[in-house]
Amino acid sequence: MKQSLLLDGPKFEITLKRLCQQLIENHGDFSDTVIIGVQPRGPYMANRLRQEIKTISGADVQTGALDITFHRDDFRMKGSSPLQASRTDIEFLVDDKVVVFVDDVLWTGRTIRSAMDAIQTFGRPKKIELMVLVDRRFSRQLPIEPDYIGIQVDSIDAQKVIVSWKETDQEDSIVLITEEK
Repeated sequence: MKQSLLLDGPKFEITLKRLCQQLIENHGDFSDTVIIGVQPRGPYMANRLRQEIKTISGADVQTGALDITFHRDDFRMKGSSPLQASRTDIEFLVDDKVVVFVDDVLWTGRTIRSAMDAIQTFGRPKKIELMVLVDRRFSRQLPIEPDYIGIQVDSIDAQKVIVSWKETDQEDSIVLITEEK
C-alpha cells in the first residue's frame, strides 16, 4: 500500500481559513445562512469553520450535524450487518435559509444527494450550497458539484482519500492511499 500525503499541518489550517474567507465574502453576517456537517466526518469541519468564522468576523453561524444513513440509495445493500446511524443535531429550522452542506470528501455525489433528501425534515431551504475539503473530481456518479473546494484530487476508484482530524485522529492531514498489486 502506497500513501501520498496531500495536505497537513499549516497548509491544512490555511485551506480551512481560505474556505472561511470565501464563506464570509458570500454570506456576510450569516443571518440567513446555516452550516450543516454531513455525518460522519463533516461535523468536524463544520465546527472548525464555525470557530474560525467567529474569530475572523465575529459572526456566530448556526451549525448542525445531519445523519443521512436511512436516506442513502444503497443502505439496503450494505450486507447483512445492521447499519450504524450517526446522530443528527439540528436545533433550528432551515426554512428560507441558505444551507451550506459541509463534508470532508466528495466522491460519487450520492452522500450529498441523500443529504438533500434528509434536510427536508427541517424545512425548505432557500438555497443549498456545498463545501468540501477534498473534491475527487473524476469519480462522480451524479451531477453534483461543490461551490467551495479545499483541494481537488484526480484519483481512480481503487484509491482512497483519508482525511484525519485532530479531534479524533490527533492530527490534521489528507492522505491518498493506493493499493499495490
